[in-house]
Amino acid sequence: MELANWCSFLFARWDKNFLKGYLPAKPGKILSTDGRELGTHDGLMYYTIGQRKGLGIAFGKPMFVVDINAKKNTVVLGDNEDLFNKVVIAKDVNLIPFDDITEPIRVEAKIRYSAKPSPATVYKIDNNKIKIVFDEPQRAITKGQSVVMYNGDVVVGGGIIC
Repeated sequence: MELANWCSFLFARWDKNFLKGYLPAKPGKILSTDGRELGTHDGLMYYTIGQRKGLGIAFGKPMFVVDINAKKNTVVLGDNEDLFNKVVIAKDVNLIPFDDITEPIRVEAKIRYSAKPSPATVYKIDNNKIKIVFDEPQRAITKGQSVVMYNGDVVVGGGIIC
């Protein structure tokens, strides 16, 4: 086994064992995007949106985690194309240069630290929620992560993806 693969294997085992010591795992169903049961999982905390490896199920093609539903205790698998979306809803919004969004504004936004800013339009939903519509679909938008909006080099604000 190559060194990189061996290190990944060891880290994955250590990480899973570490989590077991602190979080109660609740097994549940793994579903397809059309609702078919594909298998079972050991606990939601072992999965992340966009994950491809370590799913515990073999397919004839690459499959990815496209949704994690804590209420139903399910993990949903789909194709890479299923990971792309243009709309983000964010809560706990913090705006920097102004107090409120009274009309749609154009920004560049990032859904993760390492992402390149992408053009989008921001709409106010209510006092603490916004809708961001990207011009181009974004890959693996993940609940609980931060979205940050920019106007050039100026941070317009951010929120938590819900």
